[in-house]
Amino acid sequence: MGASAEISHVFFDFGGTLFSYNDIGGGTFNLLLEAARRLGIEAAPREIGLQYRRASKDAYSAILPRPYFLHRDLFEDTFRRYAQALGGVVTPELLDWFHEAQRELVTTTFELREDCLATLKALRERGRVLSIVSNIDDDYLIPMIERAGLGKFLDHWSSSEEARSCKPDPGFYHYACEKAGCTADQVLFVGDSPEQDIAGALGVGMRTALIREAGASPPGHGVGDSAEPHHVIEALGEILSILES
Repeated sequence: MGASAEISHVFFDFGGTLFSYNDIGGGTFNLLLEAARRLGIEAAPREIGLQYRRASKDAYSAILPRPYFLHRDLFEDTFRRYAQALGGVVTPELLDWFHEAQRELVTTTFELREDCLATLKALRERGRVLSIVSNIDDDYLIPMIERAGLGKFLDHWSSSEEARSCKPDPGFYHYACEKAGCTADQVLFVGDSPEQDIAGALGVGMRTALIREAGASPPGHGVGDSAEPHHVIEALGEILSILES
């Protein structure tokens, strides 16, 4: 049986998939510069970027083996490691500031990929059931869906906080299937992380499409077991061709 007859549901990762991290990268670096200032640290921009990337990878390595975690905890651990590497001391007040500043940056400056809404509209017109399955907390996901006007294009969406499970843990995929009223073999999962999105989706029997973008690496890239997707795409609109093949 062809893929178009089998796949009735399309599940999307959110960050790095429906929108690009490249759009907020400059803002993130400016936030790190401000954090260094508040920590009383003088460091070259190159060193700041290097230490934050290392801190992020180490924090992901420490937390990803857990089947569930709040991303606030992940982000705060990353910030602690970053500050420690630069010789700074983190206070609870500084952690609160960084969390809120980072959340504000991401939720207010992200922009959907150019072909995102057109692709979602076309998929709905073809009768597909659409959902977001995102490794993020509710205080990010809900305002971002509202800001982007995605509600009218989606049938439902789930955060890892709601599901109490984080990709690649199979529990999140099962939760999303139960919510959508489908089985895993009816789903095409579209994501940007071979380790989180693709490996987890393959593990429960979903078909997969990995979206790749030059100069953009998903959070936690290189941490955990990677997997080869069924399809590799560079634009969301390519999903339409996959479903018609």
